[in-house]
Amino acid sequence: MGQIFLSVVCALSFSISALAAEIEEQRTIQKTFVFDDLRGERQVEVDNFEGSIQVTGYDGREVHLLVHEVMEAESAEKAQAARRDVRLEIMQTDNTIRCYVDGPFRCKNGSISFHGWERYGYKVRYDFELEVPQQTGLRIKTVNGKDIEIEKTSGKFEVENINGGIRMTDVSGAGRVYALNGKVRVRFTENPSAECYFGSLNGNVEVYFRPGLSVNARLKTFNGKAYSDFPISYLPAEKALKKSEDGKFIYKSGEFQGLRIGEGGPELKFDAFNGNIRILSQEK
Repeated sequence: MGQIFLSVVCALSFSISALAAEIEEQRTIQKTFVFDDLRGERQVEVDNFEGSIQVTGYDGREVHLLVHEVMEAESAEKAQAARRDVRLEIMQTDNTIRCYVDGPFRCKNGSISFHGWERYGYKVRYDFELEVPQQTGLRIKTVNGKDIEIEKTSGKFEVENINGGIRMTDVSGAGRVYALNGKVRVRFTENPSAECYFGSLNGNVEVYFRPGLSVNARLKTFNGKAYSDFPISYLPAEKALKKSEDGKFIYKSGEFQGLRIGEGGPELKFDAFNGNIRILSQEK
């Protein structure tokens, strides 16, 4: 699926406070893209920082992008700094369309180092709305904003939200979904045929599948419970890992509980540290 979607976050310190804005500027960006090779794999990437992301699949050939930009600053000097330092880069390379929000909060490796709005004296928000062909692959990320919302897509997906939830409705395909401080809710129209991961640190993980689900599931929760609408059988525990420290061998068993649903199949991982896991069945 390409490179790992989220690099390690360096100096992660989100201190959100009200910004006494004296200056506010708004603009709207609209673009339409056509993939170079309609028969090849297609991908849309959005790497946002402040703002929401909505993606809707449709039966078409073009990608329609609408971005609402709002800049707030406490002075004319800070507004000038915002215009200079924060940039939205939109580019197309072959069959990949990429939107990337850059600014002083980025580390060299693309991860986030944020020290509070008081330090910058401005805030620039980008709210994305996209229409994409249904079979488009997605790599979507934001840090501060509302829930990420995705519906009616059927490609591979990598979706991550730091301070918000993730809602995926009427989707198919397979991939990774993670919300650090929010709820994960996914509703499939077709059961996954490849490996998936659904996780949250501080939220519930709730995934709806079609009847007849047949997978191997791995579940882990620390301060929550796990529920399943489907009959299950237990899989053997993961083999303990062995490593050497100071000349001694240390064995550490896997932390995931293995379950088989139906006849087994692709591995689906469910990980909710401070939340419940719900594996649900839907008829429609």
